[in-house]
Amino acid sequence: MNTELTDEQRKLSDTVREFADTVVAPAAYTYDTERRLPLDIIREMGDLGLFGLPFAVEHGGQGKDYLSLCLAVEALARVDQSIAVTLEAGVGLGIMPIVRHGTAAQRERWLPDLVTGRALAAFGLTEAEAGSDAGATRTTAQIETGPDGGAGVWVIDGSKQFITNSGTPITSVVTVTAVTGEETRADGTVKKELSSILVPSGTKGFTVGPAYDKVGWHTSDTHPLTFEDVRVPEANLLGEQGRGYANFLRVLDEGRVAFAALATGAAQGCLEEALRYARTRNVFGRDIGSNQHIAFTLSRMAARVHQARLCYYDAASKLANDAPFKVEASIAKLVGSEAAMANARDASQIFGGYGFLNENPVARHYRDSKVLEIGEGTTEVQLMIIARGLGLTA
Repeated sequence: MNTELTDEQRKLSDTVREFADTVVAPAAYTYDTERRLPLDIIREMGDLGLFGLPFAVEHGGQGKDYLSLCLAVEALARVDQSIAVTLEAGVGLGIMPIVRHGTAAQRERWLPDLVTGRALAAFGLTEAEAGSDAGATRTTAQIETGPDGGAGVWVIDGSKQFITNSGTPITSVVTVTAVTGEETRADGTVKKELSSILVPSGTKGFTVGPAYDKVGWHTSDTHPLTFEDVRVPEANLLGEQGRGYANFLRVLDEGRVAFAALATGAAQGCLEEALRYARTRNVFGRDIGSNQHIAFTLSRMAARVHQARLCYYDAASKLANDAPFKVEASIAKLVGSEAAMANARDASQIFGGYGFLNENPVARHYRDSKVLEIGEGTTEVQLMIIARGLGLTA
């Protein structure tokens, strides 16, 4: 693995970093306080081509590799995790399934606005009793045959929760996983057939519930969804019927790599803020960074960032080269999320009382980083996947 970025990748990273510092960071506290997604910033991100980074030019994308997306996510997460996850989820969970499994007609309808940031898409998987155990999905979709045996409609009933980008003013479509059939095995057990179906925003019977009152990620849009006799065309099936779960697993593995990049960015942001403060905060006639304990704490923070970055670089490299990367994605997600939490804690401690004020970026990182150990598969799920990669049953 070559850990050196290309000139093009370095230029992209620098561009997004500058955008993050000059556009996102100055507005971050205001939008966090208002708990509102800044659509003007999302539009500017679209103008920069960030939502189209890993997609082919033929789909309206930038034709870059997946690492390029990760670099952009990392640069944004340094100053605002909510903005970073809006990009990460919008691309990985919103656009990627349509690009990977959509028909020509589906791509033609949805991609032009999605890859340019004019619209957002969401992925509805999680339910009250079906998170890591997607097999426990209760949302159902049944075909209702059209007149004279013509094209039918999917009738969807159920609910989803914790769905990112699902209720913004520019959300255009949500991909929903639903039980579309059952198979009784030889041993008498029943296996659910899961499929993915595209549900446009505004469809009758599709209700977006009130936004969650979250500990962190206040700017990120997250809602529960309900489906009551929701009817969409049979052609809205995304991919093959019965392949919804298998297709989602690939999307989730890819998403964990970008999620690890987000966590690395958060850890990096904490390091940068704490280092700046340690150099300027004067106590007893000298800057606190000259105290060995503070210096060693900052050194450990730097080591965590370096380790997390190398982990997601490795996973992204394997992904780009069509090599197996499931375990590496879980390692990157595990290491990155733990680095973000540890660095947020240490940075807050270095700032003292100032680290407990929400206007301070490290305080927001402290609130935001906990979900990094939960979203896109909990820490325990990552450990389970890694253990299985070692040939263990966990």
